[in-house]
Amino acid sequence: MSKRNANVLDVIERPLVTEKSTALAEKNKYAFEVATDANKHQIKEAVEKAFKVKVSSVNVLNVPGKLRRVGKHHGMTPQWKKAIVTVAPGFKIELFEKV
Repeated sequence: MSKRNANVLDVIERPLVTEKSTALAEKNKYAFEVATDANKHQIKEAVEKAFKVKVSSVNVLNVPGKLRRVGKHHGMTPQWKKAIVTVAPGFKIELFEKV
């Protein structure tokens, strides 16, 4: 994914709404599942465009797939990338506030 062709919908796949991410929202930090080939600069730009906020930092981590078994058959869940975005003071992402 080149920086010029990065669309907001190509970078941000979905917001993560969990107990931990809800607790982080109080500290102006929001979690998203992002494209596996997206970098911090693309994630920052996509969040700023999509939610009209100022992003101060982006932390990224790769979540490995897990082994799952059903009877004698086994397989792996897909690996994915998580981004924790810190928003500048005074800005909020309303999507997380409504949940």
